[in-house]
Amino acid sequence: MKEHYVQTTRLIERLHRRFLDVIKAELDRLGIEDINNVQTLILFNINVDQLTVGELTARGYYLGSNVSYNVKKLVENGYLLQERSAHDRRMTRVKLSQKGLELTAKIDELYARNAAQIEGKIATAEELKQINRTLQSLERYWSNLVSFSP
Repeated sequence: MKEHYVQTTRLIERLHRRFLDVIKAELDRLGIEDINNVQTLILFNINVDQLTVGELTARGYYLGSNVSYNVKKLVENGYLLQERSAHDRRMTRVKLSQKGLELTAKIDELYARNAAQIEGKIATAEELKQINRTLQSLERYWSNLVSFSP
């Protein structure tokens, strides 16, 4: 079991890096150079929501320590709009600009193409659902380890 568990953790990491490569290749194909793959995923995960930087991290939409830097760059490059909260002037909320919405629509098309190519060749929808259930259980297990460890 330990061998399979270690292999799973390594595969999760490699899959994430490889998926970032897929996003980068799509940005290159589209000729978009003012945003990187991680920033693109941040946009895609925000979608139509309006979030604080803290919520981005808490929801797991961003992995890493430079979320503030990436949000700043996304605002500078016109992908995000940043607004101060009316209730707490220290807090800012971000939402996608029209440019951000247009890019996320293109990335959504990439997801649709990928899903169509995967279906029946690599996995069925039911198999992906089972993989997702297993990964969600693993995520809950790890969250509990972190939350309840001494």
